[in-house]
This record gives sequence, structure tokens and C-alpha cells, in this order.
Amino acid sequence: MKIISKIKIHPLSYIIALIFFLMGKFRQYIIFMIIILVHELGHIMAGLLFKWNINQVLVLPFGCLTKFKECINRPIKEEFIISIMGVIFQLMFVYRLNTFYNNIIIVFNLLPIYPLDGYKILNLIFNKISNFKLSYLISIYISYIITVVILFLIIVKKDFIGFIIFLPLLLQLNKEYQNKDNVIHKFYLERYLYHFKFKKRKIIHRVTEMKKDYIHIIRNSNKYITEREFLRIMFDKYR
Repeated sequence: MKIISKIKIHPLSYIIALIFFLMGKFRQYIIFMIIILVHELGHIMAGLLFKWNINQVLVLPFGCLTKFKECINRPIKEEFIISIMGVIFQLMFVYRLNTFYNNIIIVFNLLPIYPLDGYKILNLIFNKISNFKLSYLISIYISYIITVVILFLIIVKKDFIGFIIFLPLLLQLNKEYQNKDNVIHKFYLERYLYHFKFKKRKIIHRVTEMKKDYIHIIRNSNKYITEREFLRIMFDKYR
């Protein structure tokens, strides 16, 4: 019941449902939405398994978005499993319901566009090989490029349904981009406020080199200090 109370339906979803009803294709729309809901249930179940707090489940015109209220510094492994479980649930439970719709939803969700699963997976891959700040910004910029290109093609082809699908994604992406500095700041602030028990250690020279899943030692003027001590000094400057 707690999860149900957190479900919010985007106004455009009602408009799309009405359009399909008037077109005599409401049954196909219901099948499509069932597949999407099963997909999202995969994310929700995986999130609950790792005890992530669900903030909101947003039902969009052709998809759902589960927003978790969690630290950015949760382990990459947990985030990856949560991101991939939507596709796995589709393959496990509804793959034979409508193969065409399933394939469309899988391909769509694996696009590297914020906030789709493909974006999250791409961002996690970047986080494995680079620092958090660079990984986050590159993922956002790639997402922007792909979204703008797809929207341009949709406008050229005068694809109304495609426009309705991708416009909310562009709005979500733009909101995330405007908030990018706060996200990066939150990543560092969490590392100062909370004791994360990461096993891996890494020596770095500046705070922007900090990575997910690592505890860092900062080399500063030939001295070595812990990341929490370095961050304490950094945040004290803002007081």
C-alpha cells in the first residue's frame, strides 16, 4: 500500500490513453502498459531487496520512472542490478505476451538517455573507469546529444506520438542538467557526512578525482590526509 500511494500519473498519460481509445487501439495500449508496469516492478523489487527508499513512481505516457530517495554513493553493483532488473523482469514474465512490444520497450529503455536504464548503465560503466564528476557530466552530455538528434528526426517526420514520448524525456534531462552542480556537490557532501564502508582504497591529488566505491587518501603538499578530513577543510570554507 505504501508503494501505491507513491504512484503519480503524468497528465499526458491520460491524453495518450484517450487517443488510443478513439483510434480503437485501447487493447494494444493496455498490453503495452502492462509490459511497462512489469518492467518497472523489476526495478522496484530490486530496490526493495537492497533496502532503497522509493520516493515516487511516475507513470509517463509510454513508460514509468521510479525515483529513489537514496545516497549517490550507494554501491555501483546495487545500482547496476536495480537498473537491469526491468529488462530481466520483462524477459521472465511477459516476453510472450507481445514480442514486438517487448522488443520495442527493451530497446527504448536501453537508449543512453536520462533517465532511462541505458543512461544509468552507461553512467555506471563510466564510473568504473573514471571519477564521479567526469562520468556524470559525460553521461549527461551524451544524453543531450542523442535526445536532440532523435527529436529533430521526429519533428522532420512529423511523428506526433514520438514527440509525445521524447518531449518528457527532454524536460527531465533539462531539469537534471540545471541541477548538475547540486548533484556533484551532494556526492562530496555525502562522503563527508557519512561513513561508507568501501573496501577499495585510492590515492588522489584533488577532490574531483574521487570515484564511487572507493575510499580515498588525498596527497596534498607532500602530505597524506583522509578524504573526510580533506572534505571537512573544504566545507569549512563555506561556513
